[in-house]
Amino acid sequence: MVKTHGLTHISLAVRDLDRSLKFYSSVFGAREYFRDEKQIQVQGPGPHDVIAFEHSGSDAGVRGGITHFGFRLISPEDIELAIQEVEHAGGTLLRKGEFSPGFPFAYVLDPDGYEIEIWFE
Repeated sequence: MVKTHGLTHISLAVRDLDRSLKFYSSVFGAREYFRDEKQIQVQGPGPHDVIAFEHSGSDAGVRGGITHFGFRLISPEDIELAIQEVEHAGGTLLRKGEFSPGFPFAYVLDPDGYEIEIWFE
């Protein structure tokens, strides 16, 4: 087995680099650390997380086998706040519920149509 730090980044094709930066910064606290004319890379919210936004109008929101990715909440009480932040930043709530009592989840779409699971475990 190869030892790694785990899954460290995901790269998303997006229609508007700055809109994606604003969404992920507003909702999840991501911070820009690299930019060129075709991409923006952000760090966070985890200490080793990287999300790369690559400008591509034709591929934005296409799921190509990945159905969703997720962010785990620190506190289950924050699920409603997370939904409000998503909607305020231009995202959409798809569905919400509980895996079992006290373990809430919400599936949301970002502005490009990528599905994100926000959950507590």
